[in-house]
Parts: sequence; C-alpha cells; structure tokens
Amino acid sequence: MKTTAVYPGSFDPPTNGHLDIIERSSRMFARVIVAVALNIRKNVLYTPAERVGMLRELTSRWKNVEVDSFGGLLVDYARKREARVLVRGLRAISDFEYEFQMAHMNKKLAPEIDTVMLMTGEKHSYISSNIVKEIAMFGGRIDDLVPPAVRDSVFKKMKGARRR
Repeated sequence: MKTTAVYPGSFDPPTNGHLDIIERSSRMFARVIVAVALNIRKNVLYTPAERVGMLRELTSRWKNVEVDSFGGLLVDYARKREARVLVRGLRAISDFEYEFQMAHMNKKLAPEIDTVMLMTGEKHSYISSNIVKEIAMFGGRIDDLVPPAVRDSVFKKMKGARRR
C-alpha cells in the first residue's frame, strides 16, 4: 500500500527542524503533504502564501513531497487528501503532552487515520519558529536554525516590521 502522510504546521518560518522531519518522512511514506495551517492563533510573520512558497522551494529536492495549505479540521483535510497518517515532530518532553492529546482527539474524530510522532534530530531539538523570530528581532544569528534563504527573508521581514 502506498501511504500518504500529512505533516501539518504553521511553519512561520520553516526551520531546519521542520526540514529534518520532512526529509525523514519522505523516506517513510510514498507521499508527504506538508500542510500549512491557515487558521492558527499565533502571531505570524508570513502570509500563508509566503509560507507555502518558501516550503515549495525548500522541499523541491524531495520528489514525493508536496506543499499545500488548509483551514478547518486537520482530519477533514487529511480525509480529503486520502492521507492515512499524520506526522508530528517532537522536540522535547513538553511537546509530548500536547501532541499526545491531539493524536487521541484526531483518532476519535477519524479512527482510520493514525498519528506518527517523530523525534526531531538532536541538533534541532531546541529550534522553534518562535525562537527564530525572537532571536532575529534582536539581531541575533539564526544561521544554524534556518536555511540561508529563510534567514535572509526573516531579517528582511523584521526590518520591514520595525519601520511600521
């Protein structure tokens, strides 16, 4: 059976940790859909279209990975895309409780869809999009946290945001 997996998230901005999970997922599943969430309650830096565009560029090397966006319930989106697996990344024990709860709720809503949790590689375990934005806001180095194109984009966005 050729399994389709959905890796959802805000990806604001995409980090090396996200790419680690995408690469590893691409080796595990026939097709991986990186799904940018539209209805997030976070303070976002990028529009959904900007995040989708960045991710398409960053994931173009993996032929079985596509990038899309979605609104509403994740399980409804997964069903629409005929995905049987949701992929979630875990950085630390603090992520586990939330992800555990969401996995069980998604299973209740869609018993046919499983959640697979991948531990982020050790060198990426401390990276989050929020930390990247905070460091960049104060002019710190984010070179090891995000790909070069994302780094340049974050600083450009932050500079623009400061002028407002």
